[in-house]
Amino acid sequence: MDYELAIEDAPATIPGGTGILLLHPSIGETDRIDTDFFKVDTDRFLVISTRTTAREVEQKLEHYEVDESSATILDTLSIERGYSRRSSENIHYVAAPDDLDAIVEKTRQFLERHDGKLRLSVDSVTEMAYYADEDRAFEATKQILELLDEFDAVGLFHLSKEVHDQETLDRFRELFDGVVDLNEDGTVTTEF
Repeated sequence: MDYELAIEDAPATIPGGTGILLLHPSIGETDRIDTDFFKVDTDRFLVISTRTTAREVEQKLEHYEVDESSATILDTLSIERGYSRRSSENIHYVAAPDDLDAIVEKTRQFLERHDGKLRLSVDSVTEMAYYADEDRAFEATKQILELLDEFDAVGLFHLSKEVHDQETLDRFRELFDGVVDLNEDGTVTTEF
């Protein structure tokens, strides 16, 4: 199954099972790419948020006019920060951003429960590495990529160029079928 891709300088479509690494300088511009990724050719999508709460994700989707009825949000911050939380059909929680086994398991459950064209975004792998450690974040990323392959889904994984050294960026880069490199000035270069 092929998926349309609405990212400048990228192929028009990508096959199911494709993981895309989004390398970015700061977090601001990533919202546009993330939300464009969800807007086309999608039946359901999962936002794995290790950087913001579910409420903030909902605000971002609303701001960029993404169909929220297709969204499932996995919030990894609210419990740890002691915020009140209401689980609902489309919002799920794990205890903390370093609970990578739970993140992988919730991702599997999302993919098992839904049919059609499924997308996910991991925002962000950098935060997973910060809360857990780099090796565990690498393994979790690998496991999620395997799930994409198994369920014919596609995913976008955020990684900050400012936080990681070149060796780490290269290590993660090798896991992915495509790389979207977001520059300071908002321009994008891609490699597929």
